[in-house]
Amino acid sequence: MQGDLFGEAVSLPPDGLPADAASSAGPASAAPRGPARVRPAPAAQDWLALARRLPAQLRFGVSTWSYPGWDGLVWDGEYSPGVLSRHGLGAYHRHPLLRTVCVDRAFWRPLTAGQYAAYAGQVDGGFRFVVKCPALVTDAQVRGEAGKALKPNPDFLDPRLAVEHFVRPALTGLGDRLGVLVFQLSPLPLGWFERPAPLLDRLGLMLAAARQALAGHPAVIVAVEVRDPELLGQALVDTLKAHGATFCLGLHGKMPPIEAQLPMLRALWPGPLVCRWSLNRVFGPYGYADAQKKHAPFDALVSEDTHTRAELARAIRGITGAGQPAYVTVSNDAEGCAPLSIQRLAQAVLP
Repeated sequence: MQGDLFGEAVSLPPDGLPADAASSAGPASAAPRGPARVRPAPAAQDWLALARRLPAQLRFGVSTWSYPGWDGLVWDGEYSPGVLSRHGLGAYHRHPLLRTVCVDRAFWRPLTAGQYAAYAGQVDGGFRFVVKCPALVTDAQVRGEAGKALKPNPDFLDPRLAVEHFVRPALTGLGDRLGVLVFQLSPLPLGWFERPAPLLDRLGLMLAAARQALAGHPAVIVAVEVRDPELLGQALVDTLKAHGATFCLGLHGKMPPIEAQLPMLRALWPGPLVCRWSLNRVFGPYGYADAQKKHAPFDALVSEDTHTRAELARAIRGITGAGQPAYVTVSNDAEGCAPLSIQRLAQAVLP
């Protein structure tokens, strides 16, 4: 097994339910009715036979689902981004290959349990969500609207805020449909690399609090994604191991290619695979706007990355073949069309 394994400018969903509805809302919320209902694409069922051959513990998904360009691939018709944001998840989850989704929106602003429950109410019990921790916890800087760092963040990796604004509402709202909690550490100021021990101590305290809040829910995976390659190494591995967390592969220009990140999973073995394929490396570390411009309307594979796809498929085979779960979410910015990238990945996973 080890030889095989190791050889955003889109419309966002609405706020959903108000905060005071959090205590009474649950995953059984009703699906949208009437003209707002989004229909799934019949052609998606052509992939049912392929989906049935994939490992049961493998879940593919996208990062955001509000793309009209997926007409004929995921949707049966032309819908506005706003309609898809609000009501598209019910159709999305009926695609045989799409068994998870990453709620990126949570990174920009904490969501309430009621808002999470509104998402859970659009999918069936076999679906699982990947959710990102708000930046107010995982960014060492307080940033302005343009993303410029303004001052140090006094709440960076605060255990109490992580639980109150992320772990607890996600668990309450999503229930057994919560699959992965991702703590994505934004790029750090240089000073943090001069004192990595305090950083990892602080990370460990937050992860310990998250695990305590998840007591009784061992199936929920806790993953840490970093945006600084300097953090890759044994010290981070030791911190993750100590607190029952795993490393999230972050595939984009700010991090080394996948083969340089896979040793982190070897050091953490045995364990699950969590991967977020966010951006094709040809666009560089700051190329999201260029990728969006080139790939729109996101209905074709414009920038194929066969190398990353092949390496990722090989890792998936090794990890799921050993009985471990795998969550892989893909952005349109990876190759141009996330659903088509997932189809190609699924085909590559199978012998």
